[in-house]
Amino acid sequence: MKPARAVRARTAAAKASAASTSGRSTEGFHKGVTALAQYLALEGGALPGRSHVEHLPDGPHRTGVWIANQKQRRDRLDAAQLAVLAALGVEWAGS
Repeated sequence: MKPARAVRARTAAAKASAASTSGRSTEGFHKGVTALAQYLALEGGALPGRSHVEHLPDGPHRTGVWIANQKQRRDRLDAAQLAVLAALGVEWAGS
């Protein structure tokens, strides 16, 4: 009978590349802004509901969910991102 193999613990935490995650989030933010701007140009001043999907040339964008996520993460957005959202009419109390 063979002894069971011991499971080794990681000695160092896995590192996520800061460039890749920040680049992805910046790209996602810009795509969301594009989708929101397109929605506002077509529909007018009211923000889309949570279930709204905006169709961009590169595919669908869940704009309503994106807005809800930005609200939830507003403390992690930088001043420029908050200014872009404010220019599009997205502002929250306490921002």
